[in-house]
Amino acid sequence: MPNELASTLRAQWLGQQLREMREAARLTLRDVGECLNRNASTVSRIESGMLPARVPEVLAYLDVCGIDDPKRRDDLKTMAQDVWQKGWWDGFSANVAASLIDWIWLESRATAIDSFQDSVIPGLLQTREYAEAVIRAADQHLPDDQLQRFVELRMNRQQRLSHPEPIRLSAIIDEGALRRTVGGSEVMRAQLAHLRSLAGWPNVEIMILPLAAGAHASPNGAFDVFRMRRPYPPAGCISTVVGTVVVEGEKADSLHQRYDRLRRAALRNGAVQRILFDLEARLE
Repeated sequence: MPNELASTLRAQWLGQQLREMREAARLTLRDVGECLNRNASTVSRIESGMLPARVPEVLAYLDVCGIDDPKRRDDLKTMAQDVWQKGWWDGFSANVAASLIDWIWLESRATAIDSFQDSVIPGLLQTREYAEAVIRAADQHLPDDQLQRFVELRMNRQQRLSHPEPIRLSAIIDEGALRRTVGGSEVMRAQLAHLRSLAGWPNVEIMILPLAAGAHASPNGAFDVFRMRRPYPPAGCISTVVGTVVVEGEKADSLHQRYDRLRRAALRNGAVQRILFDLEARLE
């Protein structure tokens, strides 16, 4: 295993916890460095997430900061183990942005996702052909082999829905995204049929924000909110043309509140099935 990993969201979260713990104990970087047998500069890199901390270093942090609470120690140990734990997505890390790897890791750790999409079907609900059309439209110069890697990555992510301990997905899709024909009539018809099937899964909830709803709670676009397994906080992800923005704390709470407002305006259950069926029929 290499001595260092690229900075990841989980390394940054761990570093933030270590920094807050050190500052609460009124210790300097040098104080902790002496305990870790590291210089102050290296300790600073650990706290910034640029140099992921290993379990022995985290345990030393806990000791020097005087933390003896078993729950707190277990949480920090878990975070340190997660920093270095590899997942299936690491095989794609050379092909995709680090922010997308962070997004996939959030999916792997989350118990539930609330997703609002206003222009495309959520990635976890896309058919292979629909995903290929969306990815190709975003980058018309993408080599075919790279395109297929991206599609395969998206398909692999969907396994979280059928896992023995599946994630709970609640998705609100703007009606405009359902009416946009992506990949041609045949591809879109299959995608709508796929949504109707998934809507019957016990861990999947699909809602539609109707065009008649008018102005809504998220005029700036799509977002996802992740309910995380302990010891991680809830997080939100916003995809932009220049990368993914990950937020936590009050900003993640704000996204959750927006989702609740969208939910109140959305159609569900039988109304969703009728709209999907009607749109599918129009493409025949």
